[in-house]
Amino acid sequence: MARGRNRRRVDRERPAPPPSALGHGLRLAGLWSAGLLGAAALATAGWRHFAAGDVLRIRSIAVTGNARATAAELLALSPVKVGDGLLTADVEAMERAIARHPWIASAAVRRHLPPAVEVQVKEREPRAVVDLGGLYLVDRDGQVFKRATPGDGLDLPLITGLAREDYLNHRTALEPRLRGALALLATYGREGLGPLAPVSELHFDAEEGVVLYVGDQGTEVILGPGQGQGEPDWLDKLTRLRRVLEALRAEGRRAEVIHLDDRSHPDRVAVRLSGRSSEKEGAGAGPAPARVEGAREGPGRRRGRDAPLARR
Repeated sequence: MARGRNRRRVDRERPAPPPSALGHGLRLAGLWSAGLLGAAALATAGWRHFAAGDVLRIRSIAVTGNARATAAELLALSPVKVGDGLLTADVEAMERAIARHPWIASAAVRRHLPPAVEVQVKEREPRAVVDLGGLYLVDRDGQVFKRATPGDGLDLPLITGLAREDYLNHRTALEPRLRGALALLATYGREGLGPLAPVSELHFDAEEGVVLYVGDQGTEVILGPGQGQGEPDWLDKLTRLRRVLEALRAEGRRAEVIHLDDRSHPDRVAVRLSGRSSEKEGAGAGPAPARVEGAREGPGRRRGRDAPLARR
């Protein structure tokens, strides 16, 4: 019996193939990425809200280390103000702005909790006043940093003999001279000359070199050529000057000019006594005290000045 002819053929559906592992992984990765991006966006928005919220707004700004510059002056320069966000405040810009104040050498800003900012400043140390067509303060590094005013209340030596035009056009060349002048003044103090005859003026003279005006009477002390720095015999000259001043004080005499730049006889000092002082003491205009080794009375000369400028 031919069953094959009477049998109905049933076509069965083929089962769908299993999903690809790679496609499944990509779909999962896409879902994870979308979730992470959403979480990141929420976190960023939450962080911004938190950082800019009232909880972290700056409540106070304190300034420390200032003596000449007032806190109000410094905070007026600052781009960061009370009420700004503590975490979003640009403290580097704040440091740069405050350092623009003439008295400030550097500034460091720190954040604190509860929300506050501390500004620690380092002020410049004025060491002299320089005449550059006007009186300006010079710091310990030889930097001219502000115009001197009566309100500064400073009693400092005056440096003269430098032209304003030269300083403006050749600043890098003149700053070493200022540093040298400060070094010479510091050596003068270390040698104990300050109590004997404080320096009121240091002058750079084209002919005589470095000239000091010292003491209440403005005694002219001629040190000789040099920049005030690196001169090998500055210390030796100041040592001899101290001996001369001590001897003059012991004898009750005053000198008008003390010349320490005798190149042919470097161990000798030329002294011109003050006529007024000699008449007062009845000493005449004789030679300097004998215990000043190698001292002699020399001509000396003033630079056509009635009196040295007073210290400012």
